Amino acid sequence: MFIINSYSLAVVFCFITMLCWGSWGNTQKLAGKTWRYELFYWDYVIGMVLFALVLGFTMGSIGEQGRSFVTDLGQASTTSILWVILGGVIFNASNILLSASTSLAGMAVAFPLGCGLALVLGVINNYLEQAKGNPVLLAVGVLLVVVAIVCNGAAAGRVAGQGAENSSRKKGVVLAIVAGLLMSTFYRFVVKGMDIDNFESPAEGMLTPYSALFIFSLGVLASNFLFNTWVMKRPFVGTPVSYDQYLKGSLSTHLVGVLGGAIWCLGTAFSYIAAGKAGAAVSYALGQGAPMIAAFWGVFIWKEFKGADRKTNALLTLMFLLFIIGLGVIVVAGN
Repeated sequence: MFIINSYSLAVVFCFITMLCWGSWGNTQKLAGKTWRYELFYWDYVIGMVLFALVLGFTMGSIGEQGRSFVTDLGQASTTSILWVILGGVIFNASNILLSASTSLAGMAVAFPLGCGLALVLGVINNYLEQAKGNPVLLAVGVLLVVVAIVCNGAAAGRVAGQGAENSSRKKGVVLAIVAGLLMSTFYRFVVKGMDIDNFESPAEGMLTPYSALFIFSLGVLASNFLFNTWVMKRPFVGTPVSYDQYLKGSLSTHLVGVLGGAIWCLGTAFSYIAAGKAGAAVSYALGQGAPMIAAFWGVFIWKEFKGADRKTNALLTLMFLLFIIGLGVIVVAGN
């Protein structure tokens, strides 16, 4: 399987993760013009599972180091599999809430609040699980991200106070916070099922990134029948939607959702692969720089803060700067 052997390449992979995790929401925005997010989310999950298989039979099956994808799946212990599935279930619950928040409050609010909070708590969780990296620099980087989140929340509050959709935006903010709390925990459970310190000669029964990602995606798919079915019947806003509506969707609409799942899956695969060299805390933290990317899309492409006053724009500018500096400090912390 393909394995990273240098920290610098691991950082590059983490930045690709950040781009993917911060950009998949664009597919929801595109589909959302004619498609409820609950219906979009089924295609998103299907895209995740299919792309995990593609990665397993390509990157996960080349080279002489480590175990190939099929071999690794065959030798995995029940304990390792259950840890990874648990991570998938927790992630799915959080990501459905994040999708709901995006539909209510927009990418520029949902991602910085939800993923930013997940970054802060997740770095702490992952560092306690695997103490790799300079703890002081990690703390400084995380603190800068916290201040960036506060700036984003303040900007969102100012816009909410000006618009007629104040109630929906506030609900979106609450959902983003809950999503962030849940999302901060899933990564550590996935790592428990992987031999993150030795991808070249992994311990018996433990998983490598490609097999872990596939099992993770199956956990997401299985839990989706519970979580997303419930949300379809009891939506956070609007009327309930049905499976009949999903089946009547056009091919192009379905493919947009599948693309979103594939983008997220690519980013997650690169995060798992990079974790072997960068450590779980650094790999997760850099990937969760996604809020900065999502905020960029939301502010400059989707114009979610159009018409905002000067102070609101100043808060958004400060948010971007603090995210960039904080991520830079985190990179240095892992070297």
